[in-house]
Amino acid sequence: MKIAYFDCFSGISGDMVLGALVDSGADLRQIEESLRQLDVKGWKISAEKVKRGALAATHVKVETAAHDHHHDHHHHHQHARGLTEILTIIDAAKLPPRVTERASAIFKKLGDAEAKVHQVPVDKVHFHEVGAVDAIIDIVGAAIGFDLLAIDSFSCSALDVGAGRVKTQHGILPVPAPATAELLAAAGAPTFSSGIEKELVTPTGAAIATTLSTRYGSIAPMRLQSTGYGAGSADLKEQANVLRILTGEALSSEAKPGSATESVEVIEANIDDMNPQIYGYFLDKALAAGALDIFSTSVQMKKNRPGQLVTLLCDAAHTQKLIDLLFRETTTIGVRTHTAQRRTLARQSITVATPLGDVRMKVARMNGTVLNAAPEFEDCQRIAAATGIPLKEVLAVANYHFQKNREQQS
Repeated sequence: MKIAYFDCFSGISGDMVLGALVDSGADLRQIEESLRQLDVKGWKISAEKVKRGALAATHVKVETAAHDHHHDHHHHHQHARGLTEILTIIDAAKLPPRVTERASAIFKKLGDAEAKVHQVPVDKVHFHEVGAVDAIIDIVGAAIGFDLLAIDSFSCSALDVGAGRVKTQHGILPVPAPATAELLAAAGAPTFSSGIEKELVTPTGAAIATTLSTRYGSIAPMRLQSTGYGAGSADLKEQANVLRILTGEALSSEAKPGSATESVEVIEANIDDMNPQIYGYFLDKALAAGALDIFSTSVQMKKNRPGQLVTLLCDAAHTQKLIDLLFRETTTIGVRTHTAQRRTLARQSITVATPLGDVRMKVARMNGTVLNAAPEFEDCQRIAAATGIPLKEVLAVANYHFQKNREQQS
């Protein structure tokens, strides 16, 4: 699994992310080519090597027509785009699914934060400086860059947010800007200020880091493959104003290669007053809403009532949605969450030909060695129903032919 680590010792912004990705080896021409699939006019993108303090870094510059009218307030407002419009543009561009998914998720996060700060419904959020063309280019460009570098998972350092005040479309605001602070708080991201009077973390930068990162803190264990330095537009005298992105192959201190360790969120609720028919319906909805797993355990509750402990596993991005679903669909009035480490074996699906028909096998390996292989239940059930052969025999036939194939191959 390939991971990227955002090293935000001088903050993070959209152009710094693009710069660090290009510096890490993502081809700017390919990024631009994909970006041209968006129905967005009036921008150019270029990259140059610059020095920030003692460090050489790549500065990616996105120039938009809107910048020429920066002081013409009315003109700028005309170009404000709603979140729905931006998501439609991203969706229509026919980019790789992972690019569309990540870019849309980042924009939604940003939209939610802006909506909360300005107390407006999310569909009324209009991106002025954040969202016109440069944010679309920064966010979608970053998602394309991550895809070109084949990044699967992200983690992030503590973020230096800077200090002072910043001029925005909404007047002069404190640093970190309210939307930035909201994004960092919602993610529980560790932050500090070096006291430099500058907005070091922008809302776009915060949205990228908090939407994608599943853990914060020190560098995740990895076999380091590349480092990229993305320059911020200002050259600060106090420190090198760059974002560093480290990428590599994930290692886990306890896990063997071939098994991956990841953080998962565990959501739990105790229920003792619900019609059991509801549980099956809730289970299907939770899986559709992004739960990785869901199960129920019998528990004896206070007042000596039998109840059930409902447990869901999900990644951090889906936690809020699943908590909302628990409250909406079940009778629980309290939910607990914690983060757990989950270790999984590398898995793949292989189709095995048997005299009864093709059966898919789920195969789990560690270090290339098959540790578990199980026939796909639905395939065996279908064959059993069609032929009248007992299901246990169909399962046995599938296992037998899988083993036979393995012996022939070895």
